[in-house]
Amino acid sequence: MSSIKFNGKFLSANPTGVHRVAEELITALHKLMEKDDQLAARIEPEILMPRSANRTLDQTNFAHKTVGSLTWQLWEQIDLPRHTRNQLLVNLCNLAPIRHRTSISMIHDAQVFISPESYSRPFRMWYQFALPQMGRANLKILTVSDYSKTQLQRWNIAPSDKIEVIHNGVDHIRSTVADDSVLSRLGLSPDSFSLGLSNTQAHKNLRVAIEAHQNPALANRKLVLFGGAKKQDFEALGLHIPDNIVFAGYVEDSELKSLMTHANAMLFPSLTEGFGLPPLEAMALGTPAICAPCGALPEVCGDSTLYVDPHDPHAWAQAICDMADETAAVRTSRIHAAKDQASLFTWDRAARKLADVIIEQQSASSG
Repeated sequence: MSSIKFNGKFLSANPTGVHRVAEELITALHKLMEKDDQLAARIEPEILMPRSANRTLDQTNFAHKTVGSLTWQLWEQIDLPRHTRNQLLVNLCNLAPIRHRTSISMIHDAQVFISPESYSRPFRMWYQFALPQMGRANLKILTVSDYSKTQLQRWNIAPSDKIEVIHNGVDHIRSTVADDSVLSRLGLSPDSFSLGLSNTQAHKNLRVAIEAHQNPALANRKLVLFGGAKKQDFEALGLHIPDNIVFAGYVEDSELKSLMTHANAMLFPSLTEGFGLPPLEAMALGTPAICAPCGALPEVCGDSTLYVDPHDPHAWAQAICDMADETAAVRTSRIHAAKDQASLFTWDRAARKLADVIIEQQSASSG
């Protein structure tokens, strides 16, 4: 049995989408090992954390160990490599010790190169420096879509033969218990609204969805935006925010499930996307998506999704109206197709691929 170290820096931060992927992958790997004695005999996972960690993955029986005295980036670049020298280290949240030569690291996308205006200058400079360093030093680079793989190659982050695609899963959303009280709190009725992620980053392109809801044809339909960006953040970008846009703020997973279940459509107009988990989550719950035909979205969301020009607010307004006016038969067919597409993406499948990569690198290292 060989001990595998997981980079647990993400356990010291407020959870983000990238952190969710790490948690779900590690949890699914634990479940896989419980069912597969041969796999359990091959690896012994241990999660290494900085002293600032504020939670653990209690849903696993993997050992958790606090190491070092530093925090955040300094911990990752100094303490973590010191405690994992010559050991296999798995990093799942975009960053890793940049010169650790026995690492497997997941880089979700190349957005800092594709859409640098979406990020602050310090963030952009650090990632643009660190990612190619990781690509050169690491044993293997993981990413979440074929699209992201081509972009990591394009921006010289890593060569094709070093990159393995592990699609995200989406089945976690089904086990969450919905909290429908969020509907009354926000003054919503089922099927009267579309849903979107509230984010001002340029590549998320929320501008087109907001401008679509200025169209008189959508006067009686709401757009609910969940996430950190507030009304004043969009107004600061020069956008007029019509009265039919509702800012839900941060919501619990249970509230998000309710919103996704009762929305008429999930809007995702991103100009580039490494995967696109929110529209796939909605699809798994039976809510179709309207997306831009960009990045990994066509790869992930498939044929059940309506794809609309990301620069045409009128076309988005028309697509929202068209979906709201579909006959029951057409709606039912679209829902079934959306669920079928989402069912292709499971954390068990993702964990099996991760386990294969770990075992492959173990064998290569001992060979």
